[in-house]
Amino acid sequence: MTTESAPQEAGPKCPGCGSSGVRAVPEICDDHAAGRAGLADRLARTPGAPTRFDCGLHVVEGMVMVGIGVALAHHGITRDKPLYAVGGSLLALLLFVGTLLVVRGEVRQRAVVAAGEHRANALWRPSYHCSSCASVFCPDGSPWQGLLTPEQFKKYVWTEAGYGEQLEERFKDVDLPPVAPAVPGGGRDHA
Repeated sequence: MTTESAPQEAGPKCPGCGSSGVRAVPEICDDHAAGRAGLADRLARTPGAPTRFDCGLHVVEGMVMVGIGVALAHHGITRDKPLYAVGGSLLALLLFVGTLLVVRGEVRQRAVVAAGEHRANALWRPSYHCSSCASVFCPDGSPWQGLLTPEQFKKYVWTEAGYGEQLEERFKDVDLPPVAPAVPGGGRDHA
């Protein structure tokens, strides 16, 4: 007795080469093999932002170095060595200000990533990558139509989400096809 199975729904096909060997971009980015090959980085949804743990660690590191400068200044004051006192005080002050600037920059970077995450997700989640022709597309033509290279895709997602200034230098010269903003509030800082 033969059993008939229900016909399986075919997955999306690449509009460029017709290949059915396509994978969802989120699936590729979760794949460790794609990470080693560099494809996950080229399809990244958002820039890497320092975590709260990173910020806390930088505060602790900075304060330890400030403490060394204060100890040096204290040593100069108690031993009547003005060079140590002045040098230690200046070192402590510079390290304190430097630590504040580093942590403030990390907090701002996290805020920028959080602000654009919804817009980036709207473009990133429905997209597929074709390994045959190395292109990225949306099967239903929304939020964009046509094929993009992984570099164009990353630049498109990042600029629409407001991360355009954080793109690496190699992406600055990538040309994008003319497309309208896919998400309300998307940026128009395409190169």
